[in-house]
Amino acid sequence: MNLLAQAQELARCFNEDEAVQQDFEQRRACRALLGSPAPLSEAILVELDWIEALATCRQTQAVGRFAF
Repeated sequence: MNLLAQAQELARCFNEDEAVQQDFEQRRACRALLGSPAPLSEAILVELDWIEALATCRQTQAVGRFAF
C-alpha cells in the first residue's frame, strides 16, 4: 500500500470515529433532555446509545466476488 493510500485510510478512519463520537454525544444529550421512561440502568442506556451510533455511522466494508 502506498503512502497516499495509507494517509487516506487513516483520514477515513479518523473521520468515521469522529462521526460515531458526535452521534453518540448527540444521543446522550437527547436522552438527558427527554428523560428515559425505560426501566433500564444508565450503563445499559449508554451501551445502547453507543451501539446505535456505531450502527448508524460505521461504513460496512463488503468483500466478495463480483459475478457477471
